[in-house]
Amino acid sequence: MAPGNITQVTEFILTGVSDRQELQIPLFFVFLLIYGLTVAGNLGIITLTSVDSQLQTPMYFFLRHLAIINLGDSTVIAPKMLINFLVKKKTTSYYECATQLGGFLFFIVAEVLTLAVMAYDRYVAICNPLLYMVVVSPQICLLLVSLTYLYGFSTGIVVSYCIFSLSYCSSNVINHFFCDIVPLLTLSCSDTYLPETIVFISAATNLVLSLIIVVVSYFNIVLSILRMRSSEGRKKAFSTCASHMMAVTVFYGTLLFMYLQPQTNYSLDTDKIASVFYTLVIPMLNPMIYSLRNKDVKAALQRFLTNSCYSFK
Repeated sequence: MAPGNITQVTEFILTGVSDRQELQIPLFFVFLLIYGLTVAGNLGIITLTSVDSQLQTPMYFFLRHLAIINLGDSTVIAPKMLINFLVKKKTTSYYECATQLGGFLFFIVAEVLTLAVMAYDRYVAICNPLLYMVVVSPQICLLLVSLTYLYGFSTGIVVSYCIFSLSYCSSNVINHFFCDIVPLLTLSCSDTYLPETIVFISAATNLVLSLIIVVVSYFNIVLSILRMRSSEGRKKAFSTCASHMMAVTVFYGTLLFMYLQPQTNYSLDTDKIASVFYTLVIPMLNPMIYSLRNKDVKAALQRFLTNSCYSFK
């Protein structure tokens, strides 16, 4: 703990995406548009996969929960970020900062695991279609999603507790647009070895294990597709997982860019750009990827709009 004569930090100041005053209003409208599209797109996916009878399959069950996670992830970050574009004093209380970090960790870990589960779902559907409804039964789907949320929640609690059990008694200026781990650790006046070790082990385990599941699943999927004699069968099989492959590539590409860059090239400004991408841009892109490249979702949207029009007549 910090010595008694050192004032303990009770609030933090977020520097935001940029400290240039002339960019605050333009950036506000840019990120307001991004968040608006994120909310509309993910609510659309949640609604369609909930009400459309033809989307009641394991694949769309997992897609619905991915949309819930994406909506939650961006909502933990965006509202506070948008407010800070419009005010001069960009402060956040100690407990508000801890809550935001915990919420962010919960949703980002849940997203990593959900993408791995979705890859496994596509593997079973394409490589073992006769066993699909047995291996990926409604009970198994519910269990996998529940474990994903439980693990994400426990990670958020444990890691955020480790970060905020440290003493913050010098600068309270966080060089970021939200309460993230690395900027907080740089402000601490305690020994950060244990929290850094826990964060590293947790992040590495989550990323590596989920990436292995995704890579192995898609390696077997590609082999299975190449073995198909019918070109129509190959096309149909590829179309069922093309959207997920694109979403996985964008998400993991961003995370690998962050964590695999040389330490000498690391900067908090680069971290900010990557963070914008996986906390705000990817949640906006995912509904577009899954709807624009998915005939079932487009057909469900058309049915939903048609039924809505008839109900108003």
